[in-house]
Amino acid sequence: MLGFNLPVSPQYIVPPLVLAIIATLLMAFDMRDTLEFHRQLITDGQVWRIWSSQYIHTNWTHLGLNLVGILFIWVLHAEHTSIKRYFAHVLLLGLWTGLGIWLFCPDIRVYTGLSGLLHGIIVWGALKDIQVKEPTGILLFLGIVGKLAWEQYAGPSTDVGNLIDSRVAIESHLIGALGGLVLAIPLFTQSLGLNKSETK
Repeated sequence: MLGFNLPVSPQYIVPPLVLAIIATLLMAFDMRDTLEFHRQLITDGQVWRIWSSQYIHTNWTHLGLNLVGILFIWVLHAEHTSIKRYFAHVLLLGLWTGLGIWLFCPDIRVYTGLSGLLHGIIVWGALKDIQVKEPTGILLFLGIVGKLAWEQYAGPSTDVGNLIDSRVAIESHLIGALGGLVLAIPLFTQSLGLNKSETK
């Protein structure tokens, strides 16, 4: 946990700031019609929408909620990652989430937003906390699991849906979180390797 020592070095500030600026510019220039996940248009050959849809939003409130998510992750886990790793996670989890929606959520016809991939990033960060024996890591991880379980049980929030002018795609949260688990596998294979070395 970072406490009151916020991660203000450029290597920690630049990646989330760039992601926030890109998402804001895409909103300002109204790129939704060109980039959103639209199942019929993807079927017709516009396959880039599977990935590009992860970085655009339905309205400014939707964007604002995800910018808060970016800020939250920066405060909690910026020092766990590097510029290269941050953007690798953003790109890979964006593709993972889009493909997951395409393959496993046929009822989702239109989709936008960073929330799926952000769930993946925060899951990875919580597992990194656990790997480095940060005591709040397990609490954060259990909190995310609880949130996801509640969403799957209770369904999408109507209030949030009204704010963002769209149904909350809770499926993307689960898919993104599973992507974060996959990205975290090397953390624990490395830990197992170190533990084996220490016992020899």
